[in-house]
Amino acid sequence: PKDIERTIEALEPAENARIHTFISTSPIHRQQKLKMNRDQVLVHAVNAVKLAVAACKDVEFSAEDAIRTEREYLAEVLQAVIEAGATTVNIHDTVGYSTPSEMYDLFSWLGRTVPGIENVHISTHCHNDLGLAVANSLAAVEGGATQIECALNGIGERAGNCALEEVVMALRTRADHFDVEVGVDASRLTSASHLLAAVTGNFVPRNKAIVGENAFAHEAGIHQHGMLASPETYEIMKPADVGMQDSQLILGKHSGRHAVVDRAKQMGYDLEEEEVEAIMERFKALADVKKRVFDSDLEAIITGFETSAIGPVSYTHLTLPTKCRECGCGWGGG
Repeated sequence: PKDIERTIEALEPAENARIHTFISTSPIHRQQKLKMNRDQVLVHAVNAVKLAVAACKDVEFSAEDAIRTEREYLAEVLQAVIEAGATTVNIHDTVGYSTPSEMYDLFSWLGRTVPGIENVHISTHCHNDLGLAVANSLAAVEGGATQIECALNGIGERAGNCALEEVVMALRTRADHFDVEVGVDASRLTSASHLLAAVTGNFVPRNKAIVGENAFAHEAGIHQHGMLASPETYEIMKPADVGMQDSQLILGKHSGRHAVVDRAKQMGYDLEEEEVEAIMERFKALADVKKRVFDSDLEAIITGFETSAIGPVSYTHLTLPTKCRECGCGWGGG
């Protein structure tokens, strides 16, 4: 009760206050953590909501570890807190244990079973221990959830929580399937993600969905060929939708002649067919030892000569070190 009273005091100046109370409901939490039986947990849940409702009209109640709670008991707790005045009930997958089919089934069942639940918001809160937080949250929406608790970059306890950027763009990109509206300015996702990564020191993997550096980068030759014909062949979102720069066609060992010729044309080189064969041979030789071929490399290949950090080199006689001393990339000179 003292925690709730302190929260009420802190929220006095707030224009849109919400108090969020919770208690564990699963057998293992009741027995091992709380040392309470079912009736005791129910009484604490109701009393907390009543105390909060007396001072705040917007009160959320969470059943911690709801996924491992007996269904009938979970329904009983939710009905009781709704009758006590809760305006949002939150179903926790606290340990990331559930699967999408289980989430859909549970939320659908609760929507049919709990009296009064149609008058409140139904929320989902998924952890990512099995890598299913986003999938489980989307399944909950299909089952009737109207609120998703999530975190930018998927940060959170242990393996993290449902990733905000992923679930937002899934709901938007597949609006035809989910048929819900999301009030998030998605064009700010990338900048916000980078800021959060810098502040927390938890940097975003290159292949992270939506906001990763490679999210709109293409290296495979067949993909690059399709992208040059029409971006929709390999991109279901536009980079600008999430505040990202334009799509990138990365030149590397998997790139094909279409991407190389197109990049050369962008650089001002209109290559003849007989030139392309020779250039591609030298390009492949370099790409085999260097992870990424930059524009300066391609220009050197086309002109046949480069002055670099390791001195003037002819690509026809180039011997590369096995590892770069600075970053281990396989390309000499750092």
